[in-house]
Amino acid sequence: MAEGAKRRIGRRAIYEALRRKVLTLELPPGTALSENELAASLGVSRTPVRESLVLLAEEDLVQVFPQIGTFVSRVDPQRVADAQFLREAVELAALEDLHRDRDPEVLAALEENQARQREPGIDLEEFFALDEEFHRLLLRLSGHESAWPTVVSAKGHLDRARRLGLYEAASPGTFVEQHAEILHAVRDHDVPRARATMRGHLREVFADIERIRARSPELFASNDAGAPVRRNVVVWE
Repeated sequence: MAEGAKRRIGRRAIYEALRRKVLTLELPPGTALSENELAASLGVSRTPVRESLVLLAEEDLVQVFPQIGTFVSRVDPQRVADAQFLREAVELAALEDLHRDRDPEVLAALEENQARQREPGIDLEEFFALDEEFHRLLLRLSGHESAWPTVVSAKGHLDRARRLGLYEAASPGTFVEQHAEILHAVRDHDVPRARATMRGHLREVFADIERIRARSPELFASNDAGAPVRRNVVVWE
C-alpha cells in the first residue's frame, strides 16, 4: 500500500482494530505479536502499530517482555472479577433508579433487541453486540447511559472471558432467556426481581472461567506464570 494511503488510516482506528482483534479472540491469549506482520495486515507503518501496542499494554491486554517479544496477555481472573464487580455495581444501582414512567422508545428498542437475539442461527459475535446494546439500553432507561463507556473501558479481560464461555456453549440461548426475564421484571416494575436476575446473569462468567480453565489452563494467567518463550508455537513457562 502506498505511504499516502497508509497515513489516511487514523491512529485511533488502528488501536481500535487491534483491540477488537484481542477482545474477539481473533488474537487468542498467548499469541506472539509481530509489529511487521500487524502493520502489513492493516496496511500501515510500524509506528502507529507500536503506539497501539503500548496503549494495549497499559490495559494489560498485551504484555511486552524485553528481549523476548510482545504477546497477547492471558485472561486474568482477578481483572475479570474486578471488572465484573464494577459492572454489577453500576447496573444494579441503575435498576434502582428506574422510574414508573419508562421511556416508551427505549422499551421498544429493548423489545426489538430481544427479538433480534432470538433470530435462528444468529452469529455469536452478532449476539455479543446485541448483548452489549441490551445492557446499554437498560442504563439509558434509568438515565445512566453516560456510565456505560466507563464500564466498557474496564472490561477487556471480562469480555474475553465472556466470549470464551459463549463460544464454548456455542448457543446464546441461556443468556437470551436471562435477558428476557430481566426485561419482563423491568416492565412489571419489579425491581427486586430484575436485580436478582441481573446479578445471576452477570456472575455466569465465573462458572465459565472455572470450567474453561480446567480444560485449557494456558489461556489464563496464574501467579507462577513466567515469561513466554518465542518459538514456532508460543509456550508459557
